[in-house]
Amino acid sequence: MDLNANIPSGPLAEKWDNHRFSSKLVNPANRRKFTVIIVGTGLAGASASATLAEQGYNVSTFCLQDSPRRAHSIAAQGGINAAKNYQNDGDSVFRLFYDTIKGGDFRSREANVYRLAQVSNNIIDQCVAQGVPFAREYGGTLANRSFGGAQVSRTFYARGQTGQQLLLGAYGALSRQIHSGKVKMYTRREMMDLVVVDGKARGIITRNMKNGELEKHHADAVILATGGYGNAYFLSTNAMSSNVTAAWRAYKHGAGFANPCFVQIHPTCIPVHGTYQSKLTLMSESLRNDGRVWVPVKAKDERKPADIPENERDYYLEKKYPSFGNLVPRDVASRNAKEQCDAGKGVGTTGLAVYLDFADAIKRDGGNTILKKYGNLFQMYEKITDTDPQKEPMMIYPAVHYTMGGLWVDYNLMTTIPGLFALGESNFSDHGANRLGASALMQGLADGYFIIGNTLANYFGSTELGTVCSDREEFGEAKHNVGDRIHKLLKNSYEGFKDHITVDDIHKKLGLLLWDNCGMARNKEDLSKALEELPKIRDEFWDRVYIPGKGNDLNQSLERAGRVADFLEFGEIMIRDALTREESCGCHLREESQTKEHEAKRDDQNYSHVAVWEYQGDDKEPLFHKEELTFENVTPSQRSYK
Repeated sequence: MDLNANIPSGPLAEKWDNHRFSSKLVNPANRRKFTVIIVGTGLAGASASATLAEQGYNVSTFCLQDSPRRAHSIAAQGGINAAKNYQNDGDSVFRLFYDTIKGGDFRSREANVYRLAQVSNNIIDQCVAQGVPFAREYGGTLANRSFGGAQVSRTFYARGQTGQQLLLGAYGALSRQIHSGKVKMYTRREMMDLVVVDGKARGIITRNMKNGELEKHHADAVILATGGYGNAYFLSTNAMSSNVTAAWRAYKHGAGFANPCFVQIHPTCIPVHGTYQSKLTLMSESLRNDGRVWVPVKAKDERKPADIPENERDYYLEKKYPSFGNLVPRDVASRNAKEQCDAGKGVGTTGLAVYLDFADAIKRDGGNTILKKYGNLFQMYEKITDTDPQKEPMMIYPAVHYTMGGLWVDYNLMTTIPGLFALGESNFSDHGANRLGASALMQGLADGYFIIGNTLANYFGSTELGTVCSDREEFGEAKHNVGDRIHKLLKNSYEGFKDHITVDDIHKKLGLLLWDNCGMARNKEDLSKALEELPKIRDEFWDRVYIPGKGNDLNQSLERAGRVADFLEFGEIMIRDALTREESCGCHLREESQTKEHEAKRDDQNYSHVAVWEYQGDDKEPLFHKEELTFENVTPSQRSYK
């Protein structure tokens, strides 16, 4: 496997401009000769579809939902970063670059992260032009607020629904291209396989989720913008339909999978309240601007929060990290919340929660001001918990949120399969071992609006592509394999329900295995046991899972079963990846590698690399590769937010 990152030469600040100038172009008259498949319509997929169609390419776009507006990007509530420096508080492109690469614990490429910071300002201009209703100051200028891991105000927001508003902007641009005929929109389609012809990605097989029909689609390039794999843990903040299937199919065709054990544990989620819930709800990180995190000083304190006096409260983040306080990065806040709960200071009926208290902010600024900032988040919390955050502190606890790992891509966002690109959360490129808050929206729109248009043109302009249609043998073989897999999933259903179990039963077992052994805290012994236990769960899935209904019809149980089957395979390389990384990094506390203060202890000498896994076969161990990371503009140091 060739892991040439194709990083341009020259000074860091000039790499992207020089690369664009030296890249091949496709003139406007020739762009109409090329067809591009884009899978996913979140921020990355919708913006890429609109951009490439506007440039003149023929675009076929696919999504699971009945409308692109339902993509999971709407759940990113808090904001989007950019280095505009409107507050005149010392921000710059380089500071955004540095905060991002430091926040990722120095486990990402300098060139990619700097480019992300560079184009961030263009994103804001683009979205304002689209009519995205960002919050504004009294004088009309765009407002900013702070997020974790930064000491400047650089996060643009639209109340507590930034992702939704940005997605509506991208959806409007996409709809314009659908109306013009440049984008053909396929809704309620699930990508089931990738088709590779002569070593290049040339199409996909989809399942029409309304009638079960398998469809063949060909193109000159394929772009995956299919999000992350957090639902491998069963309970996460992800939408129920979020999955790893498209990326996993690419992996099985030769695309390297990078850093699969790097997952983000978000500190500000509504805690688990029972064994029957199917997902967790995120409370935006923006709440930590005004909310103060605390636990009782005394362990096992069952008093109501109002009955605990100030001198018996431990504002542990403010005490431990005076420079950043409650706005430390997500991994630091999450680890510390777990540490407090492990020490018996957790609150609530389960003891797995800490308080996020707005009393001081309401007293200082008034309830109406706080509601203007966070009103919809307060309403959401009250609806779920039947508790008013204006009267009682919120209870929060870390939960699986975002995944930094993903398909390996080079500087052009192309995977190890020529012609297959990955955008947004489905690639690994920008966040290292921990993503800073408000950077997911930034990366998705940077990739879709400002990067892929340039790099895709370079691929078309420098690659000889023959004519391919869906009648080719490779498409027929891929479709046949998908049909066989569906038949295998349904085999227990032909016998009737006899001593069978549900898909969710297995998914919960997998999720618990990963959370307990490959979650916030990890060690060699538990990871090794998990690697032994996982095949047993996988065998139980294939031997006992019952799926009602048929394959040639609307069947949501079948859809879930296929995704869980992929999680059961994918979980293995997550655990293997965690085993090989014998360092603490980001939120991934390797218990054998920590400081005396229980902070993550990195090992730059042995682990300053991207871990990339190559598929060798269903019954064979994957091959392990490294992309060594070099730092010419920053010096990796032990992170400190004190």
